Amino acid sequence: MPFQTLSMEAFNNERQRSEKAYRLFRAIYDFSMAALILGSGVLMLGAKWFKVDQVLNIDSEFRMIFGFMCLAYGGFRLYRGFKQSY
Repeated sequence: MPFQTLSMEAFNNERQRSEKAYRLFRAIYDFSMAALILGSGVLMLGAKWFKVDQVLNIDSEFRMIFGFMCLAYGGFRLYRGFKQSY
């Protein structure tokens, strides 16, 4: 009987380490994706200030809508990274 208890404790420890590693991976993933998406939104909204509006060659209204959508979704990813309820 003690052997089963030790085995179960080892299993639980391994499971906790695995869950902790998964949470860390997801947090890093959420923060990096949030930075990428927020950066895209800032680039779309500030294309004229960054002098890339000629390179992007996208309609101004579409650029604004897409930029705000990127900021909203990037903010959500950032919130989910801080919340960490996986």
